Amino acid sequence: MTKRANWAVTTHDWSKDVDADHLAQIRHHADHYGAGGRRHMILEVLAYANDEAESNGHVGRAVVTANADGTLTVTDDGRGTDTRLDSDGSIIRKPVMATRDVRFFDVSDGPRLPDGLPRHGMSAVAALCTVLVHENHRADGAWSQTYRRGVPDEELREMHAARATGTSVTFRPDASVRGPRSLTEDDLRAFRWLGVQSREAAESTEGRDGRVI
Repeated sequence: MTKRANWAVTTHDWSKDVDADHLAQIRHHADHYGAGGRRHMILEVLAYANDEAESNGHVGRAVVTANADGTLTVTDDGRGTDTRLDSDGSIIRKPVMATRDVRFFDVSDGPRLPDGLPRHGMSAVAALCTVLVHENHRADGAWSQTYRRGVPDEELREMHAARATGTSVTFRPDASVRGPRSLTEDDLRAFRWLGVQSREAAESTEGRDGRVI
């Protein structure tokens, strides 16, 4: 175990959990970072699942669910967001929701997502959501945390691990986010390392089930 301040920065700076100034910048320029609407937000989340599948060297699977309460859930079958134990014995999950992705945020020649708009990173989604719940299931444990406009409102909470590894992100975009709401058929096929299914959840006496749209 080593100090988190010494962990290599590959996508995010491990040394801090929240970058308040960064989140405020996104919210202040919601028209820019929220361009592309709900569709772009979904694509931002799927791009991370695609990264994960590529790093594993095999095509992964993701499911996008439009929930009956108006939230969206994106799940994947990757290894689960990187989560480590530091030298103080604290569980640290890579701060993808509340800090800048150093690869993409405000990079002039950065990659574009299938809608043609720049990729900004997961924090651009979290900062523009009234609520976002990030769950990750890894081989050595599972954790959940809730964010409101990018700021965590609770500590990282250990939860019962699922049978399979993966990450789940459930979010509700702020009313200020305007633009396309749904993925296109082309979007579902746009990620080289990811098979994407879109579905709409329906409430029933037996719980939630889904139908492909």
